Amino acid sequence: MKIPKTMKRHCPYCKKHTEHTVGQAKKKGQGSVHTQSRSSYTRLRARGSWRGYGNKGRFSRPPVGSRKMSGKKLTKKTDIRYTCKVCGKQHSQSYGRRAKKVEII
Repeated sequence: MKIPKTMKRHCPYCKKHTEHTVGQAKKKGQGSVHTQSRSSYTRLRARGSWRGYGNKGRFSRPPVGSRKMSGKKLTKKTDIRYTCKVCGKQHSQSYGRRAKKVEII
């Protein structure tokens, strides 16, 4: 996917259409951003209070590839950030498109 270096977009801070520079940010997981801030659900589950016993008959067989979605995704979603040239503030796109390779030209 090819994206131009500059494009005219709506700036939510200036509240008008201005020139923006395009940059790509690396997607970060929850643990890499704040290592100590995990949800209470994760902490309780790790401690074993919600673990229970047995698999309740769910995981006795491997998934059938033709019926269930099995296998990992081949691409990652893009995380593109736009920097306003007027106010200098940065905002990201509300949705990420899947692409193997992103090129800013």
